[in-house]
Amino acid sequence: MTFNGTWKVDRNDNYEKFMEQMGINMVKRKLAAHDNLKITIEQNGDKFHVKESSNFRTLEIDFTLGVNFEYSMADGTELSGAWTMEGDMLKGIFTRKDNGKTLTTTRIVQGDELVQSYNYEGVDAKRIYKRG
Repeated sequence: MTFNGTWKVDRNDNYEKFMEQMGINMVKRKLAAHDNLKITIEQNGDKFHVKESSNFRTLEIDFTLGVNFEYSMADGTELSGAWTMEGDMLKGIFTRKDNGKTLTTTRIVQGDELVQSYNYEGVDAKRIYKRG
């Protein structure tokens, strides 16, 4: 499958502004910008297994497309939502448990890069990963 493989963060676009909009404090934003995040994705039909490894934590997530699940961001923000497939793009719509606001995330493979885009309260950001 297209998303299968290990992806290492290469660069960020407007990521700090996005984290600020999310309410993440300055110290955590600075750490997150240099977290050396690595994502390993294994897709089997509509089921995904994702392992996120960074300087700060390792987390494994299993989800099925279209099925709600709960997720905790590295800063402790609790979310609930689901991933769906729109063409070649994974799209996640998640609701924050603390304030009910929506975070939209997409993942698409472009060449040898995985582009993960975020939108929260009108702020857009991207994290671009290279196959690693």
